[in-house]
Amino acid sequence: MRKRLGMITPSSNSVLEPVTSAMLAGVPDVTAHFSRFRVTEIALDTAALNQFDASVMLPAADLLADAKVDAIAWNGTSASWLGIGRDRSLCEAIAARTGVPATTSTLACIDAARALGARRIGLVSPYTDDVQRRIGDVWSEEGVAPSAERHLGLRDNFSFGEVAPATIADMIRAVALEGADAIVILCTNLDGAALAASLERELNIAVLDSVAVTLWRTLELAGGDISALAPWGRIFQTPAVIK
Repeated sequence: MRKRLGMITPSSNSVLEPVTSAMLAGVPDVTAHFSRFRVTEIALDTAALNQFDASVMLPAADLLADAKVDAIAWNGTSASWLGIGRDRSLCEAIAARTGVPATTSTLACIDAARALGARRIGLVSPYTDDVQRRIGDVWSEEGVAPSAERHLGLRDNFSFGEVAPATIADMIRAVALEGADAIVILCTNLDGAALAASLERELNIAVLDSVAVTLWRTLELAGGDISALAPWGRIFQTPAVIK
């Protein structure tokens, strides 16, 4: 059966749409559909945090529901510094309004780490020092504490999409040297999905790109076959374990 996946997208994100579409190019009868709301920077000041108020995100979900999608994802990682409860509440609100199951990038990444049984999480992101520290605290509260990390100190969301894949790969290798058994590329505007499978073979650890993992969980919620995406990484051979 045809599966339609709805993705709520940050307005300044230039990566997740083409990457998601490329990943699905060889998968018959699965399509991704996108709805944007305004996000331009990632920081901890009030203006930046208010970008992610549910009142501006839920209308994007309503528009996706018009396309009769089978699952909806907030394809962004904001709950990693705002608190996981924000995403759980958002998913509940989306499901109540639309009748469609929902997930988010942060929830999907945590689900993936748990599904793989990863205990030492490496974290790679483009974010600033204070945002990265907050992410470590939030993830630790979920029992998924990062044991190693690298970040780029960037704030402007558009700039994240300009980071070269070679830079991302170097960050992943550096974190791997510190003993992580799974590495999360935490940002849906970092172009890391195409790196995952080759780096998994090179480093012999799981590499969980946020865009790829969001697609993994959304397709699973929609009742689709995640194994069709197995060439993109180990996670596509692993069903979610939800606690």
